[in-house]
Amino acid sequence: MAATAARAPGAVAVAKDTDRMDPRRVVAFFAMVFGMFMAILDIQIVSASLAEIQAGLSAGSDEIAWVQTAYLIAEVIMIPLSGTLARIVSTRVLFATSAAGFTMASAMAATATNIDQMIIYRAIQGFIGGGMIPSVFAAAFTIFPASKRPIVSPLIGLVATLAPTIGPTVGGYLSHAFSWHWLFLINVIPGIIVTAVTWSLIDFDEPDFSLFKKFDWWGLASMGVFLGSMEYVLEEGNNKDWFSDEKIVIGTVAMVIGGIFFFYRALTRPFPVVDLKAFKDSNFTVGSIFSFIMGVGLYGLTYLYPLFLGRIRGYDALMIGETMFVSGLSMFLTAPIAGALSARMDPRIMMAMGFSGFAAGTWMMSHITADWDFYELILPQILRGCSLMICMVPINNLALGTLPPDRIRGASGLFNLTRNLGGAVGLAIINTELTSRSQEHFARLSEHITFGNREAVNWLNSVAGNYTSYGLDGPEVALKKLNGMVTQQSWILSFIDIFTGLTVLFAALVLLVAFMKKPKAAAPAGSGH
Repeated sequence: MAATAARAPGAVAVAKDTDRMDPRRVVAFFAMVFGMFMAILDIQIVSASLAEIQAGLSAGSDEIAWVQTAYLIAEVIMIPLSGTLARIVSTRVLFATSAAGFTMASAMAATATNIDQMIIYRAIQGFIGGGMIPSVFAAAFTIFPASKRPIVSPLIGLVATLAPTIGPTVGGYLSHAFSWHWLFLINVIPGIIVTAVTWSLIDFDEPDFSLFKKFDWWGLASMGVFLGSMEYVLEEGNNKDWFSDEKIVIGTVAMVIGGIFFFYRALTRPFPVVDLKAFKDSNFTVGSIFSFIMGVGLYGLTYLYPLFLGRIRGYDALMIGETMFVSGLSMFLTAPIAGALSARMDPRIMMAMGFSGFAAGTWMMSHITADWDFYELILPQILRGCSLMICMVPINNLALGTLPPDRIRGASGLFNLTRNLGGAVGLAIINTELTSRSQEHFARLSEHITFGNREAVNWLNSVAGNYTSYGLDGPEVALKKLNGMVTQQSWILSFIDIFTGLTVLFAALVLLVAFMKKPKAAAPAGSGH
């Protein structure tokens, strides 16, 4: 059984390869995994149901987006902070408190009667829930011996990728079958169970309250300004036409000033709010870069597929969720295979396989048409789901598997932050490019539709004649229909451009992996103290 001898404050209990796992710790870890699943799921669970929430709260179209943005901004601040908090109060206190707070905030969100209350409750939910995510990664690499990683790594990789992928599916079903309130009420009973189990069973480390006296409050404030402003600018920039909007300019200035002050404090303080020393480890740095890019693919495609199905195919939330379920099922079935491969295969080969599969899936999507439906999307979604799992397991092991145990808690927060920032940056670029490319394609297509184009004139006359016979203004209806067709085609062409760009990105990663040196073997458990 894993050692449970008395430890110094802040020390981490590390399992040895020869040890039998303590069943209490295994149960506690699975409870932590479920808590992380809830926290990550809630990022996307509202995405397919914003219209229902907007109607229920009588919110404006510019306000409803903050139901998701407030959660993201708060979460992205807490994720890197969690490592420091775990050192001070212990993983047990941090995780159980986070689970309890997340559960209460979920219940409050379900009782919101106006948009202001909802935004506040979602911010609380995101901030407190963000403390659960890195704790699971840290626990996996400190309490489990290296021999168990082929089982543990696929599990946390599955949760980290599956939760945001099936978020629209779960949200669409709940809001369609019940009401939008159940998007949040669904967390209450599981949250209570997770809180009770983790408070009772977690014993991975001990608190070190003496560190509280050294806590860098100015560093925390600057980090909040830096990451919060960055998330706001990336989330809202495209909708507000970037720097033509005063708030985006102010947010950018705040991000730059906050970032300079934050990095200065992080690099000069003896006990910084976020320990950046993990980036001295080349494996962690490379793994974080890959995690950032995988965030682009994970959150970018989770956004693009529903957008296409809703805007081009006219699907509702439930139909989108049912279509997107294919990716989630593929991830679930691939997880044990990825775990088995990670114990036998060079991680560089696994990453190359995953990136190749991802590139193949996005290349297939670059041939999309307005007629593409569930069956045409099956293979690209399967490739996406399988490739994500095959990539994420070696990336997780590469980034965290060779760090000394006393660095993992802080590093896991940074590692998870890179994935979220990759998603935020990717979505900002994708949204901007979709808007600009669709406008450009609309202009080019419109150039060919003139009264000198006989086919276009004949089509307009034919459609106008059909509607005129019903007593309607045929020419006006025909022009509106033609405008709709051109608009739809311009959006399809812009989707093709985005999928082509993602194909090039992931194909380039395959080449990058080819130039990597084989990562060092994992450090023996207990080393690095």
